[in-house]
Amino acid sequence: MAQILNSQQKRSKNPRIAIIGTGFGGLGLAIRLKQAGLNEITLFEKASDVGGVWRDNTYPGAACDVPSHLYSFSFEQDRGWENRFGKAKEIHNYLRHCADKYEIRPHIRFNTEITGADFDESRGLWLVKTAAGEVVEAEILVSAVGQLSLPAYPKLKGLDSFKGKAFHSAKWDHDYDLTGKRIAVIGTGASAIQFVPEIAKQVAHLEVYQRSAPYVIPKPDRIYPPVERGLFKKIPVLQSLDRAWQYSSHEIKLLGFTTYVNKTSLAEYIFQNHIRDVIKDHKLRHRLTPDYPIGCKRILISNQWYKTLVMPNVDVVSENIEEVVPTGIKTQDGKLHEVDAIIYGTGFAATDFLAPMQITGLGGRKLKDAWKNGAEAYLGLTVSGFPNMYMLYGPNTNLGHNSIVYMIESQVNYILDAIRTLTKKGLRYTDLRSDVQNDFNKTIQERMKSTIWAQGCTSWYQTADGKNTNNWPGFTLEYRNRTRKFDASNYTQVK
Repeated sequence: MAQILNSQQKRSKNPRIAIIGTGFGGLGLAIRLKQAGLNEITLFEKASDVGGVWRDNTYPGAACDVPSHLYSFSFEQDRGWENRFGKAKEIHNYLRHCADKYEIRPHIRFNTEITGADFDESRGLWLVKTAAGEVVEAEILVSAVGQLSLPAYPKLKGLDSFKGKAFHSAKWDHDYDLTGKRIAVIGTGASAIQFVPEIAKQVAHLEVYQRSAPYVIPKPDRIYPPVERGLFKKIPVLQSLDRAWQYSSHEIKLLGFTTYVNKTSLAEYIFQNHIRDVIKDHKLRHRLTPDYPIGCKRILISNQWYKTLVMPNVDVVSENIEEVVPTGIKTQDGKLHEVDAIIYGTGFAATDFLAPMQITGLGGRKLKDAWKNGAEAYLGLTVSGFPNMYMLYGPNTNLGHNSIVYMIESQVNYILDAIRTLTKKGLRYTDLRSDVQNDFNKTIQERMKSTIWAQGCTSWYQTADGKNTNNWPGFTLEYRNRTRKFDASNYTQVK
């Protein structure tokens, strides 16, 4: 049972709520808070517009791999999506629309980066610090920075010695003209799968440096014709039904990520057919075939990836990189690959979560110290020793089979109920019990052993020590049920 402690400090009925980030998580929570009558909200955004990863990732071909009708808020569906799988610009415009329609922009402080936050136990307040040196007080702190906000760069010798152009796909340099250039792309993840086919059309020569081959299956994408879009808008129930169908068909895919499923799964069959149809050269096909079970790393979807790799001006380099030199890249076979530009398609520091922010909780405890063996949180939402602090898209809430927006809406429900509990009981703060967190994460890691993600590959789901800190090992319906109500008995309640 929760321990209840007393103090003279009483909680306001309308607490101040600080939200860091304005992607799906930050905007979704802010909208629901306003609808619940909680208006003391401030969102902090380091950029000049809302949108999170969909604002930042402007590389050619940027798009989502979850259908648009499913990758959107349940309360804001009838937008007349142009594509079955939304393009980055379309999703960004959707989030801007949500910010405008629900009047969230007046609550946002743009161009304001948060560097850290300290908890004042005596007053039950978070002291939120900005890069400009300002300190903002809030009773509730919510991190909505997600898992894919901090670009990751490869650890290569001589990385800074390169004299040509170099940039990360998440910080695309649109002023640099790729036409007629010799380009090296390091990485074959979800971003590279999308931008490589686009830039291959204009460059003189393109080298794709592959450390580990991905599984790529066809993308069932299409443009919705005007008549169909019109029907979705005029008869919203049609889009709701399509969303329900997509949700159900995606949810069942979780079974493909458990080890008891036959190794020659449907996804494996689709992959084999796809690569054989396009890659006729046996040696190249062998190099492009992964050496780990399908699903162990993120399964990628593209109709153009393999077609691009057989273009005459494209080469796949699977030889390890020895170092980056001023004129290009030197591989371990001694060959120097001279290039004009290097593009890093190396993804994000997904396991770092709130970094580089410095968060300090009870007794001066640093979150980075609490997470020294890998990030963990109860339901991916709260961490013991850090009262009244919540995370959206936190540890072990990523999915391999369904829409993260559904998970975020589940998390929003939990946070709303937590705030209602705080105000109704007049509490100064609630702090997750350490035994609850430990038991939960022990169970999560035990369940992880029977998933495909634990079958020997390395991925962005894992820390360097192999701990899976990112994925949820169950159905999203289970998560929705577990987050339906704030379970106050799992928390120390301080008045």
